[in-house]
Amino acid sequence: MLYLHFILLQSSSFSSKIKNLDYYIEKLEQIIVRFGPRIIVGFIALIIGMWLIRKFSHGLTTLLMARNVDKSLVPFVRSVLSIFLKATLIMSVLSFMGFNTTSFITALGAAGLAVGLALQGSLSNFAGGVLILMFKPFRVGDFIEAVGHKGTVKEIQILYTTIITPDNKKVVIPNGTLSNKDVINFTAEDTRRIDLKIPLANAKSIEEAKNIIQNIISTEGKIMNSPAALIGVHDIGTGIISL
Repeated sequence: MLYLHFILLQSSSFSSKIKNLDYYIEKLEQIIVRFGPRIIVGFIALIIGMWLIRKFSHGLTTLLMARNVDKSLVPFVRSVLSIFLKATLIMSVLSFMGFNTTSFITALGAAGLAVGLALQGSLSNFAGGVLILMFKPFRVGDFIEAVGHKGTVKEIQILYTTIITPDNKKVVIPNGTLSNKDVINFTAEDTRRIDLKIPLANAKSIEEAKNIIQNIISTEGKIMNSPAALIGVHDIGTGIISL
């Protein structure tokens, strides 16, 4: 009798598990029926939306370039708008799927604050990029010297500026550094003076050495007459005058 009673208990427990399993399957079916179509449509909308954002970014770049907008501003505007549109798309899709976006936004804001404190350097770079684009100490195509590097500005991004050195090296400089350090812009003005040191071994006097240099300047068509060249003595060695 004890053995039969044990078998009955086991059968009752097994039946209870079956009922619980049926209950969970039923709940899962209800969830699928209720949210399944929304989830499928949401993923389709997300894929299409990302594709449209890429097309929009490409079209915006083409439009800005056609309207002769400053080349420094184009990649910055494209990046900011792309991030904003993608974030808006993701939030809209989550809301359509039935997620509570209010609590999600609150959590995202708290996470953003924590990330912002952890990424103060990146925020400084972002602010530096905004300042560079507002005050324009240099533009795309300018030849500059900054933080020990010389090169032509290739692109100004949200966080970094890329320059190409004369020996074709790519240098990426944080915008925060560029906005807080000295920057020499060699192409900001139409003309620039070049200092040359020329030693003359056969000149008999300083006046004769100056006349030789002046004749060269007068006959060379690539040297500007205005402003006039300044000729001075650098040093006098044994039989050599350096101007």
